[in-house]
Amino acid sequence: MEFNSETIDKLANLLMIGLTPEENKMVLDEFEIIDRNIDKINKIDGVSDAEPMCYALDTYVTELREDEVEESPSIDELLANCDQKDGREVEVPKVVE
Repeated sequence: MEFNSETIDKLANLLMIGLTPEENKMVLDEFEIIDRNIDKINKIDGVSDAEPMCYALDTYVTELREDEVEESPSIDELLANCDQKDGREVEVPKVVE
């Protein structure tokens, strides 16, 4: 697909984002820059033989820590710093009418 002013106008209309002539030129200029950069990338030796990657790094290694069972604090300890409570529940201000 060749990018020209008419193509950009058609795509903008499909996306329902009408462009002014200045915006159309700006988009066209940006596509020309992108196109030149892609041409440079395609000139790199062996780039066509490279395999696409899922991650930015060659290897994706995840090390999980061992689970350690710990005693949970009691409800009374958890509510010790709570100013407003009703039994085992925290009272909060009403935010919905």
